[in-house]
Amino acid sequence: MLDTIVGLLASTVIAATPLALGAYCGIFCERSGVVNIGIEGMMLTAACISQIVAQYSGDLRLALLTGILTGGILAFIHAVISIRFKAEQIISGTVINILAVGLTGHLYQRYLAFSASPPQSPGTFPKVPIPLLQDIPILGPIFFQHQPIVYAMLILTFLTHFILFYTPWGLRTRAVGEHPRAADTVGINVYRVRYINVTLAGLIAGLAGCWFTLEWVGTFNLQMTSGKGFIALAAMIFGKWSPFGSFAAAVIFGFANALQINFQLNMPNIPYQFLTMAPYLLTMIVLAGVIGRAIPPAADGQPYEKG
Repeated sequence: MLDTIVGLLASTVIAATPLALGAYCGIFCERSGVVNIGIEGMMLTAACISQIVAQYSGDLRLALLTGILTGGILAFIHAVISIRFKAEQIISGTVINILAVGLTGHLYQRYLAFSASPPQSPGTFPKVPIPLLQDIPILGPIFFQHQPIVYAMLILTFLTHFILFYTPWGLRTRAVGEHPRAADTVGINVYRVRYINVTLAGLIAGLAGCWFTLEWVGTFNLQMTSGKGFIALAAMIFGKWSPFGSFAAAVIFGFANALQINFQLNMPNIPYQFLTMAPYLLTMIVLAGVIGRAIPPAADGQPYEKG
């Protein structure tokens, strides 16, 4: 019984990985005042590109780097549209999501699905148990027997919190997201802060996308992110734009996902469609404000015009 519970909790941490990373992407964007609902598209495109690079080069590390950069490039495009041209940020993010569906569909058919002799996929990153820590009862299997991107997510949880709340850059980021005019008057370059934060956030979204192909299944499927970018935004809101709160929310969503997979394996008589609805129903409950009202940064989504 204990082994079953520990296994379920370990699966929860794995399932929470792309959600937490997506939430951290949203935190960096919205803490600096830029709404980013294009996380889903950034994750999906990074998943596709990383799989293509992995399959044709056989190098998982190169594929990981390429996927991360893909997310950063899309985020930079979103930053230019939102900051330089002051376009509606929700529309910009929506366009990125639509672009991702079309682009990945074309790349999938061109390089992955209908290739005459597709190269052999190198598979996924192996598990890297951490010496000594993996032997800790209960906690060892839950946190310290995973693949690299899972560890990166756990590290980023603490790193994001430290950057936002204990560094000058974090102070500037929060100032720009709350009151950009006041930040500008004390010499903070609002545009620069927003560009850097949105691009950095895209790199994190790219890392989340790599998880799907380089750690989860080892192959790319059309629309395989299945709305997890939007669930990540819900985790960010539920966590009140804080890294630890968002991680806790991602764990809750991840637990719902891990639980429904467990039910599918052990209760095959229940239609799987009902079980797969659980994470999305939970997302709707959070976004409806049932859990409690969350107040975003004051300047979130507002283009800044230097006076």
